[in-house]
Amino acid sequence: MPDNDPAITAEFQRGWDAALVAVRQWHESQAKKTLIAARRSRFPKGMEREAEVHQKSAEMIGILSPDDA
Repeated sequence: MPDNDPAITAEFQRGWDAALVAVRQWHESQAKKTLIAARRSRFPKGMEREAEVHQKSAEMIGILSPDDA
């Protein structure tokens, strides 16, 4: 994609990739944290759903491109 848009430089692409990695890691850690809290909760179903949302978000981050922003 960087070849198609002159506004997307190599430096921008490196920053974009680093941001995606950071967001993916954050969502993965939130999913793990929420699952641990769900084990300790009296009502774990809601927390399990929240963890699933974070996990799916982490998986979908990889399909974003700078054109989506």
